[in-house]
Amino acid sequence: MLGAAVVYATELKHTLLGVDAELLQREGPVDAEVARQLAAGVRERLAVDGRPADLGVSTTGVAGPDPQGGRAVGTVYVGVASASGVRSSELRLAGDRQSIRSQTVTRAVRELAVELGIVER
Repeated sequence: MLGAAVVYATELKHTLLGVDAELLQREGPVDAEVARQLAAGVRERLAVDGRPADLGVSTTGVAGPDPQGGRAVGTVYVGVASASGVRSSELRLAGDRQSIRSQTVTRAVRELAVELGIVER
């Protein structure tokens, strides 16, 4: 079972998915640990009968057109959570807003395929 949620507002990252409020205050929403906590939060919050989702995935980043919170456009983190643990990958992407979003989705799907053992890292 795969869990997915779209949470754009920073405050909702805390209230809905349990990202540490102090972390968000200190680092902002575009951060490797935020990506890990988002993925873990998806997995936990979308539990069925007390069983967490098998996989949780998250993305958080700056698609542009302007930098955000001191992070350059194209800075993106992808988080993945499973029974094996929680991890994140940092991406440095180039292009316009649409291109960065597209590249982010492609990478998130690839990270899930890695987690499932379909492709190698």
